[in-house]
Amino acid sequence: MRRTTWTTRRKFLHLAAGAAATPFAAHVARAQTYPSRPVRLIAGFPAGGITDVLARFAAQWLSERLGQPYIVENRAGAASNLATEAVVRAPADGHTLLMINAANTINTALFDKLSFDFVRDIVPIASMAQGPGVIVVTPVFPVKSVPELIAYAKANPGKTTFGAPTGTPAHVNGELFKIVAGVDLTHVPYRGTPQALTDLIGGQIQVGFADLPSSLEHIKAGRLRALAVTSAGRSTLLPDMPAVAEFLPGYEAIGWHGIGAPKNTPVEIVDKLNKEINARLADPKSQAQIAGTGYEPFATSPSEFARFVVAETEKWDKVVKFAGLKPD
Repeated sequence: MRRTTWTTRRKFLHLAAGAAATPFAAHVARAQTYPSRPVRLIAGFPAGGITDVLARFAAQWLSERLGQPYIVENRAGAASNLATEAVVRAPADGHTLLMINAANTINTALFDKLSFDFVRDIVPIASMAQGPGVIVVTPVFPVKSVPELIAYAKANPGKTTFGAPTGTPAHVNGELFKIVAGVDLTHVPYRGTPQALTDLIGGQIQVGFADLPSSLEHIKAGRLRALAVTSAGRSTLLPDMPAVAEFLPGYEAIGWHGIGAPKNTPVEIVDKLNKEINARLADPKSQAQIAGTGYEPFATSPSEFARFVVAETEKWDKVVKFAGLKPD
Protein backbone atom coordinates (compact mmCIF):
# COMPACT_ATOMS: atom_id res chain seq x y z
CA MET A 1 0.00 0.00 0.00
CA ARG A 2 2.78 2.40 0.90
CA ARG A 3 4.70 1.53 -2.30
CA THR A 4 1.60 2.15 -4.43
CA THR A 5 0.99 5.52 -2.74
CA TRP A 6 4.56 6.67 -3.34
CA THR A 7 4.44 5.55 -6.96
CA THR A 8 1.21 7.45 -7.51
CA ARG A 9 2.61 10.55 -5.82
CA ARG A 10 5.75 10.41 -7.94
CA LYS A 11 3.68 10.21 -11.12
CA PHE A 12 1.60 13.19 -9.97
CA LEU A 13 4.68 15.28 -9.21
CA HIS A 14 6.17 14.39 -12.59
CA LEU A 15 2.99 15.42 -14.39
CA ALA A 16 2.72 18.64 -12.36
CA ALA A 17 6.32 19.57 -13.15
CA GLY A 18 5.71 18.88 -16.83
CA ALA A 19 2.58 21.02 -16.85
CA ALA A 20 4.42 23.91 -15.18
CA ALA A 21 7.27 23.68 -17.67
CA THR A 22 5.00 23.63 -20.74
CA PRO A 23 4.10 27.38 -20.76
CA PHE A 24 7.74 28.33 -20.20
CA ALA A 25 8.86 26.07 -23.02
CA ALA A 26 6.20 27.53 -25.28
CA HIS A 27 7.36 31.06 -24.45
CA VAL A 28 10.97 30.19 -25.21
CA ALA A 29 10.00 28.54 -28.48
CA ARG A 30 7.87 31.52 -29.49
CA ALA A 31 10.75 33.93 -28.90
CA GLN A 32 13.17 31.70 -30.80
CA THR A 33 10.94 31.40 -33.86
CA TYR A 34 9.93 35.09 -34.02
CA PRO A 35 9.75 36.59 -36.56
CA SER A 36 8.49 33.79 -38.79
CA ARG A 37 7.54 36.04 -41.74
CA PRO A 38 7.90 39.68 -42.87
CA VAL A 39 6.88 42.29 -40.29
CA ARG A 40 4.93 45.49 -40.98
CA LEU A 41 6.06 48.62 -39.17
CA ILE A 42 3.28 51.17 -39.60
CA ALA A 43 4.07 54.89 -39.45
CA GLY A 44 1.20 57.33 -39.07
CA PHE A 45 2.79 60.14 -41.08
CA PRO A 46 3.88 60.61 -44.71
CA ALA A 47 7.22 59.51 -46.12
CA GLY A 48 10.10 61.93 -45.57
CA GLY A 49 9.15 63.18 -42.11
CA ILE A 50 11.00 62.37 -38.91
CA THR A 51 8.61 59.54 -37.97
CA ASP A 52 9.18 57.90 -41.35
CA VAL A 53 12.95 58.38 -41.17
CA LEU A 54 13.19 56.77 -37.73
CA ALA A 55 10.86 53.97 -38.80
CA ARG A 56 13.22 53.15 -41.67
CA PHE A 57 16.18 53.12 -39.29
CA ALA A 58 14.34 50.66 -37.05
CA ALA A 59 13.26 48.50 -39.99
CA GLN A 60 16.82 48.29 -41.26
CA TRP A 61 18.22 47.44 -37.83
CA LEU A 62 15.67 44.74 -37.09
CA SER A 63 15.88 43.21 -40.58
CA GLU A 64 19.65 42.88 -40.18
CA ARG A 65 19.48 41.43 -36.69
CA LEU A 66 16.44 39.15 -36.95
CA GLY A 67 16.65 37.82 -40.49
CA GLN A 68 13.19 38.77 -41.76
CA PRO A 69 12.16 41.88 -43.70
CA TYR A 70 10.70 44.68 -41.59
CA ILE A 71 8.68 46.77 -44.02
CA VAL A 72 7.67 50.37 -43.31
CA GLU A 73 4.07 51.15 -44.24
CA ASN A 74 3.07 54.82 -44.24
CA ARG A 75 -0.58 55.17 -43.25
CA ALA A 76 -1.03 58.91 -42.78
CA GLY A 77 -4.23 60.56 -41.63
CA ALA A 78 -6.13 61.78 -38.58
CA ALA A 79 -2.93 62.74 -36.72
CA SER A 80 -1.69 59.10 -36.76
CA ASN A 81 -5.01 57.68 -35.50
CA LEU A 82 -5.56 55.64 -38.70
CA ALA A 83 -2.21 53.92 -38.23
CA THR A 84 -2.87 53.29 -34.55
CA GLU A 85 -6.29 51.78 -35.27
CA ALA A 86 -4.79 49.44 -37.88
CA VAL A 87 -2.25 48.12 -35.37
CA VAL A 88 -4.78 47.81 -32.55
CA ARG A 89 -6.86 45.55 -34.80
CA ALA A 90 -3.91 43.44 -35.95
CA PRO A 91 -3.06 40.04 -34.46
CA ALA A 92 -0.94 40.37 -31.31
CA ASP A 93 1.91 38.24 -32.63
CA GLY A 94 4.66 40.81 -33.18
CA HIS A 95 4.25 40.89 -36.96
CA THR A 96 2.48 44.28 -36.99
CA LEU A 97 4.20 47.11 -35.13
CA LEU A 98 3.52 50.83 -34.74
CA MET A 99 5.82 53.84 -34.67
CA ILE A 100 4.56 55.79 -31.66
CA ASN A 101 5.38 59.35 -30.65
CA ALA A 102 4.13 62.39 -28.75
CA ALA A 103 1.17 62.79 -31.11
CA ASN A 104 -0.32 59.54 -29.82
CA THR A 105 -0.36 60.81 -26.24
CA ILE A 106 -1.91 64.13 -27.30
CA ASN A 107 -4.62 62.42 -29.38
CA THR A 108 -5.91 60.59 -26.32
CA ALA A 109 -7.22 63.88 -24.95
CA LEU A 110 -7.84 65.71 -28.24
CA PHE A 111 -10.21 63.20 -29.85
CA ASP A 112 -13.40 62.30 -28.00
CA LYS A 113 -14.57 59.34 -30.08
CA LEU A 114 -11.67 57.04 -30.90
CA SER A 115 -12.30 53.34 -31.42
CA PHE A 116 -9.34 52.52 -29.20
CA ASP A 117 -7.60 53.59 -26.00
CA PHE A 118 -3.96 54.18 -26.83
CA VAL A 119 -2.59 53.44 -23.35
CA ARG A 120 -4.76 50.35 -22.96
CA ASP A 121 -4.51 48.92 -26.48
CA ILE A 122 -0.87 49.54 -27.45
CA VAL A 123 2.01 48.03 -25.51
CA PRO A 124 5.20 50.15 -25.63
CA ILE A 125 8.14 48.01 -26.75
CA ALA A 126 11.19 50.23 -27.16
CA SER A 127 11.93 53.93 -27.23
CA MET A 128 14.31 55.10 -29.95
CA ALA A 129 14.94 58.82 -30.03
CA GLN A 130 14.06 62.01 -28.23
CA GLY A 131 14.89 65.66 -28.52
CA PRO A 132 13.70 69.14 -27.68
CA GLY A 133 11.51 71.44 -29.59
CA VAL A 134 12.74 74.96 -30.09
CA ILE A 135 11.07 78.34 -29.86
CA VAL A 136 11.85 80.20 -33.07
CA VAL A 137 10.87 83.63 -34.33
CA THR A 138 11.03 85.40 -37.65
CA PRO A 139 14.27 87.42 -37.71
CA VAL A 140 12.40 90.74 -38.06
CA PHE A 141 10.45 90.10 -34.85
CA PRO A 142 11.90 92.42 -32.16
CA VAL A 143 12.66 89.81 -29.47
CA LYS A 144 15.89 87.91 -28.89
CA SER A 145 15.19 85.94 -25.73
CA VAL A 146 12.40 84.19 -23.83
CA PRO A 147 12.08 87.04 -21.29
CA GLU A 148 11.76 89.51 -24.16
CA LEU A 149 9.09 87.31 -25.81
CA ILE A 150 7.11 87.17 -22.57
CA ALA A 151 7.38 90.94 -22.08
CA TYR A 152 6.34 91.62 -25.68
CA ALA A 153 3.37 89.25 -25.47
CA LYS A 154 2.19 90.81 -22.21
CA ALA A 155 2.47 94.29 -23.71
CA ASN A 156 0.59 93.16 -26.83
CA PRO A 157 -1.97 90.59 -25.63
CA GLY A 158 -3.45 88.49 -28.41
CA LYS A 159 -1.41 90.24 -31.10
CA THR A 160 1.53 87.82 -31.11
CA THR A 161 0.85 84.85 -33.38
CA PHE A 162 2.26 81.35 -33.47
CA GLY A 163 1.47 78.82 -36.15
CA ALA A 164 1.08 75.04 -36.08
CA PRO A 165 -1.33 72.33 -37.21
CA THR A 166 -4.04 71.99 -34.57
CA GLY A 167 -3.35 69.42 -31.88
CA THR A 168 0.21 68.66 -32.95
CA PRO A 169 3.17 68.78 -30.57
CA ALA A 170 4.10 72.18 -32.03
CA HIS A 171 0.64 73.44 -31.06
CA VAL A 172 0.41 72.01 -27.54
CA ASN A 173 4.00 73.09 -26.80
CA GLY A 174 2.82 76.63 -27.50
CA GLU A 175 -0.27 76.18 -25.34
CA LEU A 176 1.89 74.91 -22.49
CA PHE A 177 4.09 78.00 -22.87
CA LYS A 178 1.03 80.24 -22.68
CA ILE A 179 -0.06 78.52 -19.45
CA VAL A 180 3.34 78.58 -17.73
CA ALA A 181 4.32 82.09 -18.88
CA GLY A 182 0.85 83.58 -18.36
CA VAL A 183 0.73 85.17 -21.81
CA ASP A 184 -1.88 85.47 -24.55
CA LEU A 185 -0.56 84.23 -27.89
CA THR A 186 -2.90 83.67 -30.83
CA HIS A 187 -2.69 80.27 -32.49
CA VAL A 188 -2.90 80.26 -36.30
CA PRO A 189 -3.84 76.78 -37.57
CA TYR A 190 -2.02 75.22 -40.54
CA ARG A 191 -2.55 72.03 -42.50
CA GLY A 192 1.08 71.04 -42.08
CA THR A 193 4.33 71.99 -40.36
CA PRO A 194 6.18 72.95 -43.58
CA GLN A 195 3.53 75.56 -44.40
CA ALA A 196 3.78 77.01 -40.89
CA LEU A 197 7.57 77.25 -41.14
CA THR A 198 7.32 78.88 -44.57
CA ASP A 199 5.00 81.59 -43.24
CA LEU A 200 7.17 82.03 -40.15
CA ILE A 201 10.25 82.58 -42.31
CA GLY A 202 8.25 84.97 -44.47
CA GLY A 203 7.03 86.96 -41.46
CA GLN A 204 3.30 86.18 -41.80
CA ILE A 205 3.40 84.82 -38.24
CA GLN A 206 5.89 85.74 -35.53
CA VAL A 207 6.57 82.66 -33.37
CA GLY A 208 6.89 78.91 -33.79
CA PHE A 209 7.27 76.02 -31.37
CA ALA A 210 9.02 73.80 -33.87
CA ASP A 211 10.69 70.43 -33.63
CA LEU A 212 14.46 70.62 -33.92
CA PRO A 213 14.81 68.29 -36.94
CA SER A 214 12.61 70.48 -39.16
CA SER A 215 13.98 73.82 -37.98
CA LEU A 216 17.70 73.26 -37.35
CA GLU A 217 18.73 73.97 -40.95
CA HIS A 218 16.73 77.22 -40.99
CA ILE A 219 18.28 78.28 -37.68
CA LYS A 220 21.82 77.65 -38.91
CA ALA A 221 21.09 79.51 -42.16
CA GLY A 222 19.75 82.53 -40.27
CA ARG A 223 16.25 82.23 -41.71
CA LEU A 224 14.90 81.75 -38.18
CA ARG A 225 16.10 83.04 -34.82
CA ALA A 226 16.08 80.46 -32.03
CA LEU A 227 15.27 81.70 -28.53
CA ALA A 228 15.42 78.51 -26.45
CA VAL A 229 15.01 74.75 -26.54
CA THR A 230 11.99 73.23 -24.87
CA SER A 231 13.72 70.38 -23.01
CA ALA A 232 14.38 70.56 -19.28
CA GLY A 233 18.09 71.14 -19.98
CA ARG A 234 20.21 72.31 -22.88
CA SER A 235 20.59 70.26 -26.04
CA THR A 236 23.92 68.78 -27.13
CA LEU A 237 23.07 69.92 -30.67
CA LEU A 238 22.66 73.56 -29.54
CA PRO A 239 24.77 73.71 -26.38
CA ASP A 240 24.85 77.50 -26.27
CA MET A 241 21.07 77.77 -26.53
CA PRO A 242 19.28 78.18 -23.18
CA ALA A 243 16.37 76.00 -22.18
CA VAL A 244 12.96 77.58 -21.61
CA ALA A 245 13.08 76.11 -18.09
CA GLU A 246 15.95 78.45 -17.23
CA PHE A 247 13.39 81.26 -17.38
CA LEU A 248 10.18 79.31 -16.69
CA PRO A 249 10.93 76.53 -14.18
CA GLY A 250 8.87 73.44 -14.84
CA TYR A 251 8.42 73.97 -18.56
CA GLU A 252 9.39 70.91 -20.58
CA ALA A 253 8.17 69.66 -23.95
CA ILE A 254 10.16 67.07 -25.86
CA GLY A 255 9.67 65.13 -29.04
CA TRP A 256 10.15 61.38 -28.87
CA HIS A 257 9.66 58.24 -30.95
CA GLY A 258 9.54 54.53 -30.28
CA ILE A 259 7.88 51.26 -31.24
CA GLY A 260 4.66 49.72 -29.95
CA ALA A 261 2.51 46.66 -30.67
CA PRO A 262 -1.05 45.47 -30.05
CA LYS A 263 -1.90 44.65 -26.44
CA ASN A 264 -1.39 41.01 -25.47
CA THR A 265 1.68 40.73 -27.68
CA PRO A 266 3.70 37.98 -25.95
CA VAL A 267 6.15 39.41 -23.44
CA GLU A 268 9.00 37.32 -24.84
CA ILE A 269 8.53 39.01 -28.25
CA VAL A 270 8.36 42.44 -26.61
CA ASP A 271 11.58 41.71 -24.70
CA LYS A 272 13.31 40.37 -27.80
CA LEU A 273 12.50 43.47 -29.85
CA ASN A 274 13.51 45.75 -26.98
CA LYS A 275 16.84 43.96 -26.65
CA GLU A 276 17.57 44.26 -30.37
CA ILE A 277 16.63 47.95 -30.58
CA ASN A 278 18.71 48.80 -27.50
CA ALA A 279 21.67 46.91 -28.93
CA ARG A 280 21.56 49.15 -31.99
CA LEU A 281 21.07 52.29 -29.90
CA ALA A 282 24.37 51.44 -28.17
CA ASP A 283 26.16 51.25 -31.54
CA PRO A 284 28.05 54.47 -32.41
CA LYS A 285 26.98 54.20 -36.07
CA SER A 286 23.31 54.06 -35.09
CA GLN A 287 23.81 56.91 -32.64
CA ALA A 288 25.27 58.99 -35.47
CA GLN A 289 22.26 58.14 -37.65
CA ILE A 290 19.89 59.46 -35.01
CA ALA A 291 22.03 62.53 -34.26
CA GLY A 292 21.84 63.40 -37.94
CA THR A 293 18.07 63.85 -37.59
CA GLY A 294 18.35 66.38 -34.76
CA TYR A 295 17.40 63.87 -32.07
CA GLU A 296 19.37 61.85 -29.53
CA PRO A 297 19.22 58.10 -28.78
CA PHE A 298 16.63 57.22 -26.15
CA ALA A 299 16.91 53.70 -24.71
CA THR A 300 14.59 52.24 -22.07
CA SER A 301 13.23 48.90 -20.92
CA PRO A 302 9.62 48.07 -21.88
CA SER A 303 8.41 48.92 -18.37
CA GLU A 304 10.33 52.21 -18.30
CA PHE A 305 8.95 53.15 -21.69
CA ALA A 306 5.42 52.27 -20.58
CA ARG A 307 5.72 54.54 -17.54
CA PHE A 308 7.06 57.33 -19.74
CA VAL A 309 4.11 57.00 -22.16
CA VAL A 310 1.59 57.13 -19.30
CA ALA A 311 3.25 60.23 -17.84
CA GLU A 312 3.26 62.00 -21.23
CA THR A 313 -0.40 61.09 -21.79
CA GLU A 314 -1.42 62.51 -18.41
CA LYS A 315 0.61 65.68 -18.97
CA TRP A 316 -0.89 66.51 -22.37
CA ASP A 317 -4.37 65.57 -21.25
CA LYS A 318 -4.20 68.42 -18.72
CA VAL A 319 -2.87 70.91 -21.30
CA VAL A 320 -5.42 69.99 -23.98
CA LYS A 321 -8.33 70.23 -21.55
CA PHE A 322 -7.11 73.48 -19.94
CA ALA A 323 -6.71 75.10 -23.37
CA GLY A 324 -10.04 73.70 -24.60
CA LEU A 325 -8.48 72.31 -27.76
CA LYS A 326 -10.57 70.50 -30.39
CA PRO A 327 -9.45 68.78 -33.60
CA ASP A 328 -10.06 70.61 -36.87
